[in-house]
Amino acid sequence: MKRWFSVFLLMLVFLAACGGNEGTAGSEGEQTESDEPAAEQEKESTEKADNAETEEDKEEESNKGSEEDKAAQEAFIQKESQYEMTDSWSFQPIADADPEVALLTIDDIPDEHALEMAETLKEKEAPAIFFVNGHFLDTPDEELADKRKQWIKEIHEMGFPIGNHTYSHKDLKTMSEEEQREEILTVSDQIEDITGERPVFYRSPFGSNTDFVKQLAEEEGMLLMNWTYGYDWEQEYQNASSLADIMVNTPLLADGANLLMHDRDWTNEALGDIVDGLRDKGYTLLDPALIQTP
Repeated sequence: MKRWFSVFLLMLVFLAACGGNEGTAGSEGEQTESDEPAAEQEKESTEKADNAETEEDKEEESNKGSEEDKAAQEAFIQKESQYEMTDSWSFQPIADADPEVALLTIDDIPDEHALEMAETLKEKEAPAIFFVNGHFLDTPDEELADKRKQWIKEIHEMGFPIGNHTYSHKDLKTMSEEEQREEILTVSDQIEDITGERPVFYRSPFGSNTDFVKQLAEEEGMLLMNWTYGYDWEQEYQNASSLADIMVNTPLLADGANLLMHDRDWTNEALGDIVDGLRDKGYTLLDPALIQTP
């Protein structure tokens, strides 16, 4: 009886041990199965986050591109030609633009006052074209030459177009065609070296244009222009007050006027009053970017 009882106890112990092992194995199995979905969920979550970031980046790039395209398009619209030059060197509206405009131009830069004149115009939000004589950039004084090149660069960066006024400021009608070519293209090259852009406006010294010059300007994509009036080279107007008065009150001031000024001390001093006087008379200063060029 004792022997059967002992056997019975042994069987109970054996069954208990088996049950415990199955429970432990089951727990580990369930934990493993539970970990795998969690890992998959974490992986899926990471992938979704990465995908979201990628889509977000793409959207940002797309928006950035759209903004850049829009800005470029706006810039193009703003520079669409609204004025054309007449045979008398004035400017007239191409369509329904305001006819009461006047263009400011400053020749013979960079002598001494060009940068200061540009700063005056910039402060007054007055557009203008600055025309370069190339010989000012080839002075034996290298320090001065570098300074003048920097002036042109700064004037250009202010938003003013830099025009070509020949290298030596001599009468082109006294030169051979090859000499005329060199006078003009040398300056276009100088301007491009400084600003990164070739000029789109050209003016001959003394308004002395030859057939060859007209052809070359057109080939180079430059609008050849003289002027409708100017006074600062005349002795009686070589002071600021007299010059400002005549530039604003001359009978030659009319719609589309093309005003000629120079890099001179008295013109520099008078420039602010000239701008104010023209505006007081109801004239809008013509933005060169609105002028039709070849």
